[in-house]
Amino acid sequence: MILTQLSDPHILARGKLFRGPIQGITPDCERALREFDTAAYLARAIAAVNALVPRPDITVVTGDLVDNGTPEEYAHLRALLAPLAMPVFVIPGNHDAREPLRKAFRGEGYFPARGTLHYLIDGYPLRLIALDTLVDGKNHGSLNAEQLIWLDATLAAQPERPTVVVMHHPPFATGITFMDCCGLDNADALAEIIGRHRQVERILCGHLHRAIDRRFAGTVAGTAPGTAHQIRIDLAPGARISFNFEPPGYQLHVWQDGGLVTHTALFGEWIEPSN
Repeated sequence: MILTQLSDPHILARGKLFRGPIQGITPDCERALREFDTAAYLARAIAAVNALVPRPDITVVTGDLVDNGTPEEYAHLRALLAPLAMPVFVIPGNHDAREPLRKAFRGEGYFPARGTLHYLIDGYPLRLIALDTLVDGKNHGSLNAEQLIWLDATLAAQPERPTVVVMHHPPFATGITFMDCCGLDNADALAEIIGRHRQVERILCGHLHRAIDRRFAGTVAGTAPGTAHQIRIDLAPGARISFNFEPPGYQLHVWQDGGLVTHTALFGEWIEPSN
């Protein structure tokens, strides 16, 4: 089984461009803000995935699906995802809005009718457990008590089935201060549950716009690159966020011979910042 992970596309309404601080220019200066087309990047990512041989079985998109959580943005996202040649499953990130997202993807049948957008996909060699870490109006993430109880029970129901957990906020600090300040605020509670269930092969996250991995609660947790802009590596304490244009990418998680192998694939070009 091959699972594709796309992450953090930050789609806007059709015709709108993303605006963000770019590496190489002070973020306090207005001219540091650069516009770019996140939709065009996502379309390129989808074309790259569709061209893979063998073709992946499913695709997951690990949050920050859109930038402002509006119905117009979700309509644009759905149109961009439509060419994918395999089933696609999405989860919210801190830039998403739960009810517009639920409404936009209601016809897909995997979101619950109310409450947080957690769900189980159980028809593949790997079980897929999706968690909703969105805290309305905040950048950090959290898992509520209901989700944690559900996660524990869902894992306990099939302890021999290899399982992947997907969520937006990574449950570990990365050393990129700005992002670590808005990470998952109850990672210890998640670790207690994951540590009891040895069948969890991987925790797949977004939020960091980079490929970063760490051992966590007896498994491996990792983040995927963004499909457009990447967060610049700056490990200085207190460093402010800025983006750069390393080649964007996606990840392929390949289940074979009783183990899960992760590949980070890149597409596009390095674009130097302009002052």
